[in-house]
Amino acid sequence: MLIAFLYGLLIVVISVVLAVAGLRLVQRLVPLPKRERNNTATGGIYAALYVMFGVSVGFSLFLTWQQYNTARQVAKNEAVAVEQVYRLADRLPEPNRSRVQDQAISYTRSVVEEEWPSMRKGEESPRAKARLGELRRSVQDFQPQTDSQSDLYSESLAELDEVEANRELRLLAVNEGIPYMVWIVLVIGGVLTVAFTYLFGIEPAWLHAVAVAGLALMVSLVLHVIGVLDYPFNSGVQVQPDAFEQVLSAIRGGGEP
Repeated sequence: MLIAFLYGLLIVVISVVLAVAGLRLVQRLVPLPKRERNNTATGGIYAALYVMFGVSVGFSLFLTWQQYNTARQVAKNEAVAVEQVYRLADRLPEPNRSRVQDQAISYTRSVVEEEWPSMRKGEESPRAKARLGELRRSVQDFQPQTDSQSDLYSESLAELDEVEANRELRLLAVNEGIPYMVWIVLVIGGVLTVAFTYLFGIEPAWLHAVAVAGLALMVSLVLHVIGVLDYPFNSGVQVQPDAFEQVLSAIRGGGEP
């Protein structure tokens, strides 16, 4: 989080400095009277430009925020399903009960301790994948003898399917972000939105500089937020494995060592 903040601060400062420097250059090259005469025409074109940019930024911000929230929910659903598998195993006879519960704990630990750090690098954990396979095999090894055990077996398999489905969605979100073409549009749109204000004739010059600096600050800040939220599992505000840690705590609270 601190790195993301410092990186964002650096981007904002550089953007504001470059924007004001560009304004000062245009003010020297284009006389104020000439810019003032074209304020009306420039304003009409600028209105169309900032509307298009605002729509693009708004849509991208909404998309990344929705993606971030979905990633958190997917991780939570996966953890809940693992806990359900563990709880259902309470009704299994030994040694199936201990085998399933041990594998559920092993998988949860491997996700927290190995897979989450791996996702920061855009990778999955082979060990976590292997633990999930062992968990499925431990459930499938159980041979139901009664109707109630058959229902329990089916319910356990359904929860395992839920674990695997949410894990796939979680891993898919690791390397799935806004397409680079959209980023090109956003960056170019941001530069044009700020640079176009240079063409306005505003007095005094310091007031024009303040307006440009404020616009550059907001544009760079919003683009940075979009970039930070773009990859929810390997960015500065990474989704944390809180749900899995809570499952481990709940299991231990239920008597596990």
